[in-house]
Amino acid sequence: IKILLGDAVQRGELTMDQRNKQLAAMTDEVERLVLADNYRQNQAISLMERMSVARLGSKQHFIRTLESQGLLDRQIEFLPSDAEFAERKARGLGLTRPELAVLLSYSKIVLFQQLLESDVPEDAYLSKELRRYFPVPLQEKYAEHMERHRLKREIIATAVTNSMVNRMGATFVLRMGEDTGKTPAQVARAFNIAREVFDARNMWTQIEALDGKVNGNAQIDALLVIWQCLRGTTRWLLNHADEGLDIAAAVARYHKGMQELRKQLYDVVTPSERAIYESEQRRWKEAGFPDALGDELAGLRTPGSGLDIIHVASDHKLKIGEAAEVYFGLGESLNLNWLMQKIEALPVESQWHAQARGGLRDELYAQHRALTAQVLEGGKKGAKGSDLVAAWLNRDDASLKFTLAMFADMRSQVVTDYPIVSVAVRRLGNLVQQRA
Repeated sequence: IKILLGDAVQRGELTMDQRNKQLAAMTDEVERLVLADNYRQNQAISLMERMSVARLGSKQHFIRTLESQGLLDRQIEFLPSDAEFAERKARGLGLTRPELAVLLSYSKIVLFQQLLESDVPEDAYLSKELRRYFPVPLQEKYAEHMERHRLKREIIATAVTNSMVNRMGATFVLRMGEDTGKTPAQVARAFNIAREVFDARNMWTQIEALDGKVNGNAQIDALLVIWQCLRGTTRWLLNHADEGLDIAAAVARYHKGMQELRKQLYDVVTPSERAIYESEQRRWKEAGFPDALGDELAGLRTPGSGLDIIHVASDHKLKIGEAAEVYFGLGESLNLNWLMQKIEALPVESQWHAQARGGLRDELYAQHRALTAQVLEGGKKGAKGSDLVAAWLNRDDASLKFTLAMFADMRSQVVTDYPIVSVAVRRLGNLVQQRA
């Protein structure tokens, strides 16, 4: 702030007396910003703590990775040894809050440097992060000075790092990079796109406004719903978007379509999914959440990739709702939602299991999108989505009948493991290819 106002003083736009009065007048605002930062870091630790047992392996892998790069000494930081990790896993225990705080700190230190060495601080869209970093009284009046700030790159890198790590946890960037082969800078761009497309900041603000009004665990539950949505969308963008991941262009491309889809979601999902949607609505209402926020959270839990639906609609020059109706109808008819649940339930014992599960998830979404396109291409224009799906399913196709019989047999299995799920996803791929 002193550097910023110093620039105005040097240019004769502000006297030292005016500068000092401005600094004093912002005391409360600066205090609010510091406390908000502390609040978000505590919230991040709570979110990580909730997932600590289920994602203990990812924390261990994160520690090992930093150790191999000479960036962390777990003994100095009092972090568990591999033997202690094994013991905690056997006992169903995760990391403690102090241990999670250490990982949160290290992830920010590492990511900040990675972003600083990339072109992320030069992204024009992220100049908003630069302005948002300063107290409100300075944001408009000194916006031009901020663009000249000698710490501009560092401020943007800090803001992007804090937002992503606080909201997604310490291991998010590493896992996304390993799963997709993308750089931390690309992960950061994809996350920022996902956050803007879903208006996540608005939902976070509404959840935080419920402090003291609803159970704190319910707030963490709500944050987890958004976390899962942004995780899936970030991964989709890393797998499908161009290498540059232009934030402004991607937000312009997807934001409006996502708004339309979320408004129409209740009407275009299948009856069984609508029942799940209504159940989620009741869950948030009973927890004390406002109806509008509960509706938004309920919609985020709906199966499927919204970005795939937007693409299919665009490719076939259809309204979002028309493409969505076919997408969801096909998903239920082929039991793709059941298959996705089985993928999510697969055990993860190592980073390779995590990558295998993530790959199966990506492949299933890709096949779902391709099959939706086939239904639309082969159907009668103007027909209802449910009629298009019914016509596609009832045609005389030996490959389709074989696939449906295979899935019916799989659903009767008591245990669904990696080989079974892999066969199912591959079978869908064969179905796509045979109709291509």
